[in-house]
Amino acid sequence: MDPDSVKSTLSNLAFGNVMAAAARDYQKELWAQEKAHASSSVHEEVDLDELMDDPELEKLHADRIAALKKEAEKRQELKMKGHGEYREITEADFLGEVTASEKVICHFYHREFYRCKIMDKHLKSLALKHFSTKFVKLDAENAPFFVAKLGIKTLPCVILFRKGVATERLVGFQDLGGKDDFPTRKLELYLLKKGIIEENKRDEEDDDYLEGKNRSVRSSANQNSDSD
Repeated sequence: MDPDSVKSTLSNLAFGNVMAAAARDYQKELWAQEKAHASSSVHEEVDLDELMDDPELEKLHADRIAALKKEAEKRQELKMKGHGEYREITEADFLGEVTASEKVICHFYHREFYRCKIMDKHLKSLALKHFSTKFVKLDAENAPFFVAKLGIKTLPCVILFRKGVATERLVGFQDLGGKDDFPTRKLELYLLKKGIIEENKRDEEDDDYLEGKNRSVRSSANQNSDSD
């Protein structure tokens, strides 16, 4: 046999042995990983079972269920009183509506006034978000007694009631920038400041984001000004 041929055959055999050994080592490593994963899964199942039997966890779960049930019952009670929507009421309904709920927003309006229609649009949007407050509107022309009693001179006039007592009023758009194109959020912030509605967590996060974004824009603008 040719010496070079013998040398090549031996080299191939050696390479084959090395690859076979590597394949065996790789297979062993896979088995070890599968075994470790199976062991870990068993421990996780045991830990989960222990958690399910944890009395503190069970109490937290029961408390959460009770809180959700209580919240649902309260929401249903408020819905029965007309919360969660923006409704039109009559003069005969007025006293019963504003005294039946702790917090009520009543818009005295005129059907032909453009600004009253703008206020309607914003209040309708807020009524869906702020369920704990009742939102109603009353045609001022059809409620002369309460218009006179409450001293309403300008429309739109939004009066805020707490436990049946008129505490604040928004006349026209004077506290909203005086322009017709104010955003709903501006009215919402006004009502929040007066404490007649409550802030939603998502709105707080959005305000924080916008404030941070505005600071970044102002900072960028200042840097560009300095560079000039």
